[in-house]
Amino acid sequence: MTAPNPSQQVSLSYRDAGVDIDAGDALVDRIKPFAKRTMRPEVLGGIGGFGALFELSKKFKEPVLVSGTDGVGTKLKLAFQLNKHDTVGQDLVAMSVNDILVQGAEPLFFLDYFACGKLDVDTAATVVQGIAQGCELAGCALIGGETAEMPSMYPDGEYDLAGFAVGAVEKADIIDGSRIIPGDVVLGLASSGAHSNGYSLVRKIIDVAKPDLDADFHGRPLRDVVMAPTRIYVKPLLALMQALPGAVKGMAHITGGGITENVPRILRDELTARIDAASWALPPLFQWLQQAGNVDIQEMYRVFNCGIGMAVVVAEADADKVTAQLSAAGETVYRIGRIDKRGEGEAQTIVG
Repeated sequence: MTAPNPSQQVSLSYRDAGVDIDAGDALVDRIKPFAKRTMRPEVLGGIGGFGALFELSKKFKEPVLVSGTDGVGTKLKLAFQLNKHDTVGQDLVAMSVNDILVQGAEPLFFLDYFACGKLDVDTAATVVQGIAQGCELAGCALIGGETAEMPSMYPDGEYDLAGFAVGAVEKADIIDGSRIIPGDVVLGLASSGAHSNGYSLVRKIIDVAKPDLDADFHGRPLRDVVMAPTRIYVKPLLALMQALPGAVKGMAHITGGGITENVPRILRDELTARIDAASWALPPLFQWLQQAGNVDIQEMYRVFNCGIGMAVVVAEADADKVTAQLSAAGETVYRIGRIDKRGEGEAQTIVG
């Protein structure tokens, strides 16, 4: 067999292999202004280096770093289906910053990872603009990230997202639930929708019920309701912890596993949280999901946040002050339950 003549071969490029370096450079140029708006004084340098530099503020005496990482899950499948990419970036940030917040940490910086088969600069820029918006809401810097174009790894028009947040808390101020006792009150902060959890079931219900996603749903198109971005609770809760030191005994971010699976994560084994489902109204989206999917109500509480995006445990004596502070900051607050001594064989969270 005759070997091919190198002089007769076509010269291949990275673009021929499916990777467009110029598109990647164009994206970096597009997202720099978004990232710039999120900068904090501690950031050294800007977007584009091999690593991101962040100088820990001297306001911390005994700082403990708290980190969290997450994605957006199958909510992305709806984003592809609806060609709606402007909210999932905020979802990405919220999932990590709300998680580290529950330990009392102030989010400092965030990094994102955007992976696709073929880079669409407009779509990617829209996603990153949403990430920057989320960082602004959380008060943390979008300090860097990675855009990976990997031909044949993803279907056309699809991408994946992951994010990573780092925060800091004074060692003496770490919130771990260890001070929670029977008689404490559970406050619930309203969610903005399904946030970024339970979307495999949401999509299954949509597939079965086949609703008109452009139809009006309580004043907004249904597509906008199901794609509403995750609420970010950072600034109001950090302000609360500063105004009323020690008042917050525990916080639970209501994510995958819903109310029944997340509240126990902050309780000692001998405690249980009794949640009164009548203390807040099930929002219209969750009413529709339950009815359209014929979903058992306990399954709803186990999968979705059902209108409560964050649970905050405080002493009975502090409940009114905490409620007033958070309400003044724009949060909708419900007194949803209390902490009791756990009976033999009881679950750690009982919703009813």
